[in-house]
Amino acid sequence: MCNEAYRRTQIGEIARDWSETRIPLVFPEGLPNVGEQPSIRITDRAPIIRADRDGTPELVMRRWSWLAQGGRPVYNFRSDGRQIDSGRCLIPVDGFFEFTDPPKDSTVKGRRPKSKWAFTLNDHSWFCIAGIWQTHAEVGEAWSMLTCPPGPDIAPYHDRQVVVLGREDWAQWLDRLIPSAELCRPLARGSLSVEQIR
Repeated sequence: MCNEAYRRTQIGEIARDWSETRIPLVFPEGLPNVGEQPSIRITDRAPIIRADRDGTPELVMRRWSWLAQGGRPVYNFRSDGRQIDSGRCLIPVDGFFEFTDPPKDSTVKGRRPKSKWAFTLNDHSWFCIAGIWQTHAEVGEAWSMLTCPPGPDIAPYHDRQVVVLGREDWAQWLDRLIPSAELCRPLARGSLSVEQIR
């Protein structure tokens, strides 16, 4: 599953683009002093957008993954068959990575790294992945990316995919009264571009 993403878009640009939704975005902890994040990995802090107590979207920096019993990080969370009523958030990124096993070649000795693929959303420089956030004693507030069955753009690379939300779905995702199953679905064919990194 997705265990690495990236964001090159500056927070100020995210705020400007968000204004096109005509929904206010607040920064209760101040505008984060963070630049580009070319590699966001499990346990890193990254921006998320969530609804505050009044339902106003707020952007804060939080940790990716909480700990399950046994200490394993929960960084992806299956959306299938769940109604997610609370803790919804949006994770703004420019892209995410998936990894596949290298082709079998009996002439090469030793372990070879997995192939790395970068996925981006066509027609937009950045987008949002659906997530959930929770508070845990060990790590405080942390988030996880939601997953669903793969769409046609992801299926050749992985048997699951993160839930990518179009801009028209951002406000709906933050509204806990909208059934989550209506939004946690794969994208149509041709929505994502893929590039091999290694």
